Amino acid sequence: MREQPSFTVAALYHFTQLGDLDNKKSRLEFLCEKMQIRGTILLADEGINGTIAGNLSAIKDIVSHIKTWDEIDQIELKFSTSQKMNFNRMKVKIKKEIVTMGQEINVAKDSGQYVKPRDWNSLISRDDVLLIDTRNQYETRIGNFQKAIDPQTDNFQQFPKWADDLKAETDLNTKIAMYCTGGIRCEKATAYMRQLGFQEIYHLQGGILKYLEEIPEEESLWEGECFVFDDRVSLQHGLQEGEYALCYACQEPISAEDRNSSKYEEGVSCEFCYETITDEQRNNFRERQRQIYLAYSRGENHLGMEARRKQEKY
Repeated sequence: MREQPSFTVAALYHFTQLGDLDNKKSRLEFLCEKMQIRGTILLADEGINGTIAGNLSAIKDIVSHIKTWDEIDQIELKFSTSQKMNFNRMKVKIKKEIVTMGQEINVAKDSGQYVKPRDWNSLISRDDVLLIDTRNQYETRIGNFQKAIDPQTDNFQQFPKWADDLKAETDLNTKIAMYCTGGIRCEKATAYMRQLGFQEIYHLQGGILKYLEEIPEEESLWEGECFVFDDRVSLQHGLQEGEYALCYACQEPISAEDRNSSKYEEGVSCEFCYETITDEQRNNFRERQRQIYLAYSRGENHLGMEARRKQEKY
């Protein structure tokens, strides 16, 4: 019989004018430690963003606490499950932005129109709609929606420049649909597009994760897997864990086929970085991998076990 998942993973965010950040941070730290919750929560003047993991009832208690804040009238929330704890610690941070774009915009006021997953296929199948993926190259490489434009960015701060260039060659009356992993980046991107003058902007509510959760695979327009910012690395339809792992050396997601490459060595290199890392780096990576194996054998955690951590989550 298949082992039942032991942990609940919650991805959450909300754009709002958030105040009293220090007190909110302290209270969240206390509650998460008390309830043995791990993950990362970011607080900023523009809102809250986070991914946390733990016991389902404890996760629900944290979410209920956040909903008591005066500024939170709703929150975008997605649950999934995991066989293991995907975070080594709990971090609550106060940042300038909850997802870093580097632009002064009021997302709560200026973002585009939500489109629910059940209505998404109809929208993006229209010939008069321009579909844009707001994620980065290492994410889009392993999965996307059919016909989506890939800005080929390395980080979200590069998106405004790409959007500026798009404006120069695109009618501002063009209908635009945007999506990302969990909804936060595309929501912020729609606000920037409106600032540029585009009039009709839509974004997938809950992002790819909500779509994969709600839309049956036989009806889906999604192709491939969805990169996530924890040790699961990727998810498939029904939010089942995917086949991708992460290369420690370059942090690229690598498939089972990639791991069969002669250039792949666990914790050391893959076909994406084999030619670029030095012998010194290779030796350092091998030693780190040896320490990870030793930690496993002793039943301990090692920091090298963590997947890529980025503040531009979901």
